[in-house]
Amino acid sequence: MREGSLTTLLTLSIDAMGGDNAPDMVIDGVDAAAKQDSNLRFLLFGDEARLNAALETRAHAKAASEVRHAPDKIGSGDKPAVALRGGRQSSMRLAINAVSNGDAQAIVSAGNTGALMAMAKFVLKTLPGIDRPAIATYFPTMRGASVMLDLGANIECDADNLVQFAVMGEVYARNVLGREHPSVGLLNVGAEDLKGNVTVRGAAERLQNSALPIQFYGFVEGDDIAKGTVDVVVTDGFTGNVALKTAEGMSSMFGFFLRDALTSSFFGKLGAMIARPALLRFKEKFDPRRYNGAMLVGLNGICVKSHGGTDGLGFANAISVAVDLVRNDFNAGIKHDTSQLLGSEAANKAAEGDTPSSEAAAG
Repeated sequence: MREGSLTTLLTLSIDAMGGDNAPDMVIDGVDAAAKQDSNLRFLLFGDEARLNAALETRAHAKAASEVRHAPDKIGSGDKPAVALRGGRQSSMRLAINAVSNGDAQAIVSAGNTGALMAMAKFVLKTLPGIDRPAIATYFPTMRGASVMLDLGANIECDADNLVQFAVMGEVYARNVLGREHPSVGLLNVGAEDLKGNVTVRGAAERLQNSALPIQFYGFVEGDDIAKGTVDVVVTDGFTGNVALKTAEGMSSMFGFFLRDALTSSFFGKLGAMIARPALLRFKEKFDPRRYNGAMLVGLNGICVKSHGGTDGLGFANAISVAVDLVRNDFNAGIKHDTSQLLGSEAANKAAEGDTPSSEAAAG
């Protein structure tokens, strides 16, 4: 993750009641983030009594935080539409409102993903030129880290959506990963131009003909994700979510077999003792807490989703993602690039419209 400047005072809005182990997990994360960066301030939304009690044992969080009472919270099983209608006084909704009214520069929540997307889209709206927000995050690969989107916000997408995801993913890679000229690929069932459905092929054609300074690689396949073939992998939310959950499952299975091999015999245990430093580095590399923090890109405000089952370290990393995005003016980059994209498409349409009349005049 790219390190942002630590010289600017920044206020973050925190849904302190979202997540499996909230509010203690959330306050642990806030405490770790405040300890690392003294220029951070936090608005904590949730049960005032519980939050104040938790802050008593976290000195850094207490010094950097203001508690704002929220009488309700959104449950993990609440449907987005129900949460949107009935959650106006929830910790999630009030935390989002704080970004909308300018009290905070970003919101971080470990709560219900569907409810967060519905509320954030309703309150913050989308950026100009963006039809649908997407969920984007970065993950480890053989070449370092790559960005992938959408990870579940949009089950069905058209070519326009995928092109917009490509623009947002490219900006994300530059701001969060620090890639100067990130490469972008469309996830497909093959690398050949004729492979895939009409939507994917249409998005590829538009990206190839776009005037945007995007390094469009072309199509990538499933095995290219772990290889790190491209810096940004673009796909629809259905495929992206399946790919993400499959990768998480494979990682867990690999860890299970490795532990079994190292503990099932005397020589395995001896080898584990000898290789302990290397195994610890391996474990750290694949620690999901290091990659926690998915952004809801395309909104007119920074909104970061933490994994609901993470701990304080993971939540602190989600906070650091939000800090990077704000301090690197992430949304300004999206506005600039989508403006370029729309201008390029308008010029192309105008050129296409000129062709028949020119031919008619020539005839």
